[in-house]
Amino acid sequence: MKKYIKYIIALLIFGCSSEVKLWEPYDEKPEILENSSSKNKKLQYKRIQSLSTDKNDLIRGYEKEIDLFLKKRYNQLEPLIVEKSIPEIQKQIIDKKFNYYDLTLFYISRIYSIEFNNVTYLNSIISLNKDALNEARKKDILGNDNIYSIFGIPILLKDNIGFESLPTTAGAYSLRQNYTKDAFITKKLKSEGAIVLGKTNLSEWANYFCSGCPNGYTSLGGQTLNPYGRKIIDTGGSSSGSGVATTSNLSSVSLGSETSGSILSPSSANSLVGLKPTIGNISRSGIVPISSTLDTAGPMTKNIIDNIIVYNAINGYDSQDSYSKYSNDIDINNVMKYDISKVRLGYYKNFYQNDSLYKKAVDQLKKDNINVIEIESPRVNVSNFSKILDEDMRRDLKSYLSTYGNKNLEVSDISSIIQFNNKDSLVRAPYGQGIFKKIISDTMNMEDFEKLKIRLMKEGNKFFDIPIEKFNLDAVISLNNYHAGYAAVAHNPCLTVPIGLRQNNEPAGVTFIGKSFDEELLYQIGFYFEKIFRGRVPPKNSM
Repeated sequence: MKKYIKYIIALLIFGCSSEVKLWEPYDEKPEILENSSSKNKKLQYKRIQSLSTDKNDLIRGYEKEIDLFLKKRYNQLEPLIVEKSIPEIQKQIIDKKFNYYDLTLFYISRIYSIEFNNVTYLNSIISLNKDALNEARKKDILGNDNIYSIFGIPILLKDNIGFESLPTTAGAYSLRQNYTKDAFITKKLKSEGAIVLGKTNLSEWANYFCSGCPNGYTSLGGQTLNPYGRKIIDTGGSSSGSGVATTSNLSSVSLGSETSGSILSPSSANSLVGLKPTIGNISRSGIVPISSTLDTAGPMTKNIIDNIIVYNAINGYDSQDSYSKYSNDIDINNVMKYDISKVRLGYYKNFYQNDSLYKKAVDQLKKDNINVIEIESPRVNVSNFSKILDEDMRRDLKSYLSTYGNKNLEVSDISSIIQFNNKDSLVRAPYGQGIFKKIISDTMNMEDFEKLKIRLMKEGNKFFDIPIEKFNLDAVISLNNYHAGYAAVAHNPCLTVPIGLRQNNEPAGVTFIGKSFDEELLYQIGFYFEKIFRGRVPPKNSM
């Protein structure tokens, strides 16, 4: 009965003049039962829809615009926007084929079309910016003549990145009212003219909360689903919603964050280009943390040039971030004109022998006479890696909540979050709180912790430096997020680039890993590879 009362109230609020249909929760028990036999335990869901939020809040205030746009403009603009790069979109706006208002409303309407259909929905979006169309109108008045600019481009932020117009939740019910200040990188985006379209779903607390729980599940956003195989293929995590939304063309580009694999994993799982930058190149101020030692934000896009444009927009020194470094923007012309024949790349023997897509990618480089050298993974000791995350998160999350958290929050640290969730665990923590409980029960003294960080950084660097120095390499070629942990502790940048789909329709990517602060070289390699290989395959909902 409550469901129908809620539906009637929503009808009164939305009005009856629009044909936009409201979202109605449905019985998902048959789907959950079907997935309970999945061989992949991370696809054995307990929840798909969110029990704690009203999905209709996403489009509330936009329903009339959506209705009219779908009837009058959507089909006309779809071929001009879907799968188009930022430079292509900017060129069409400069040529007056459409404007920033049209572009922004296109994405809002597309979000409605995909996310409000119970056959196609992905749960990729947690919230939408109610001022996005007004901001787009302002951008149209100002105008822009730079095709390599983020100006006027709608971007989605992973919902652990501060944006003052929407709560910053990390997907957690306890942060549902965490209205806070813009993160440093959000300020950078705004200063460059980007339009923050909204926030994406993720793995709750950036995948460091519950043990063995599905990638892409949060109590606020529900279960993110992969458009290449809803409930069949993993989304990757923790930047799950950013990956799913971007590959589905629900925005031009998005931001994710990574501690170990959280950009690389969902980017490769969604046929995207994802950059995990060198620690210190991108500010972490105002981002809900796991580890001040390893955290970074980074762009997730459909191509290399868009990735560079976003990286240049958020790159910059932040005095509030102890790891922050001064670094230069990437020169797009240098990337496009780079002579790849100078590069020496190492490829891993085990991947080459056992993964057909990886082999196909390396063989294409060989065919193009690129210097590729077979290497093997050296044995290094990265034991106790998770202790870095435990010790940092206990301190860093408490510091974030006291510095950036809304003053009306009911939680202040991990212990209070556990207690808060225990009051209604079926809604707030259906997969338990195993990692959070481990963090507060298994502590390490500061002296041992500092020694651990030094050891792991040395071992991570050895993993890459041994083959790089032996064969005089510029970078190595990994697969998906398989070497993300080593790159994390080494503070090395990683760039994943799509290499096609497996037989089960699952996307994959090769991941170029270089030395710290070698982002431009990785982009040069990635741009060349993207040009000769063209591995991105859009999901069917984007075609």
